[in-house]
Amino acid sequence: MDPETQKSIDLSKHLLKQISENNSVPRNIRRAANEAIAALEKESDSPAARAQNAIAILDEPNQDPNCPNYARTRIWRVLSVLEPIRDA
Repeated sequence: MDPETQKSIDLSKHLLKQISENNSVPRNIRRAANEAIAALEKESDSPAARAQNAIAILDEPNQDPNCPNYARTRIWRVLSVLEPIRDA
């Protein structure tokens, strides 16, 4: 994996961890953040597959009306970081 892709994945995991550790965020959104982190850490998948799996997991909480604005903004940031990841 190239360093730029690794940096993007690491940043995404960091942002998702902030969501998952915040008790003011609804439980279902924290759970989705943890699932997305697990998808990004799955070594058996290619970087692009990891990114796409995480994006798919984060789609539902992104649409959730109960998602606090600061958490939604972090989810958007994660999505924007993961979307450009492609396999070489």
